Amino acid sequence: MKNNRKMLLCDYYESWIKIYKEGSIRPVTLEKYYQTLNWVKKIAPKTRLRDITRTSYQEILNAYAEEHERETVMDFHHQLKGAILDALDESLIPSDPTRKIVIKGKTAKTKKGKFLSQFELHALLSKLRLGATINDDWLIYLIAKTGLRYAEALGLTPKDFDFGHQTISVSKTWDYKSGHGSFQPTKNKSSVRKIPADWQTMSQFAVLIRDLPEDQPIFIHGRVFNSTTNHILLRRCKEASVPAITVHGLRHTHASLLLFAGVSIASVSRRLGHSSMNTTEKVYLHVIKELESSDTDLVMRSLSSLN
Repeated sequence: MKNNRKMLLCDYYESWIKIYKEGSIRPVTLEKYYQTLNWVKKIAPKTRLRDITRTSYQEILNAYAEEHERETVMDFHHQLKGAILDALDESLIPSDPTRKIVIKGKTAKTKKGKFLSQFELHALLSKLRLGATINDDWLIYLIAKTGLRYAEALGLTPKDFDFGHQTISVSKTWDYKSGHGSFQPTKNKSSVRKIPADWQTMSQFAVLIRDLPEDQPIFIHGRVFNSTTNHILLRRCKEASVPAITVHGLRHTHASLLLFAGVSIASVSRRLGHSSMNTTEKVYLHVIKELESSDTDLVMRSLSSLN
């Protein structure tokens, strides 16, 4: 990139994405960078890179925040900030305009039906059509029992099941969004893991996949759509008379039930394949706060018994 005083911010950012991001991050993540680029072109189409100040950068964030929630604004800021700091390193701008910025945004909408209770999950599982061959109901069942991400479950092959040790290996995902239908890397390094599974689930899948090709994904039979699986899940929720949730909601349900059962945050974080425990704490803060309240009652009862 040349030191061009007339270079536009959007042009620099687009060039930066191509040089530093293309081929180094997952396609779904790369798409988010290009979405940020489109917004920069919309909000600041004529802003020159050299002219960026703290005020003008804050104005860009404020304009983006008018139509997005605070968490989304934070993601937008981090993606754009990476390019701007590189521009600073290359002496393309005189100072860091991202210092001491303020993240604004629309109030987050209340998300309902994010996870089920243990009773509701039992009711849902009882309504699944679990026949002698692999289908979407078996996919729903496995995600509920393991907390796998949807793409991780789609990427499973028979050789990923270790029936001797009762574990399922996660080392890849299935690219169902692009339509190409191929294996892709996991979301992050922490997502590569072995998930212990209960003996009943392992016994069921031992029968289901015994005659399937070892290296072929067990749930893939043509083009796969997340909406199709969610539609089946919605029908099963209605049949079970439980709140409607998505396939991703099953992952939240799995994690929440483990936390309520007393499993440590560290263990739940590793099982989910989170990059850090901070992610787990952030996503399940509502559960953790409820558990802390129960812990306080337990502490008080324990201290009272010392009299």
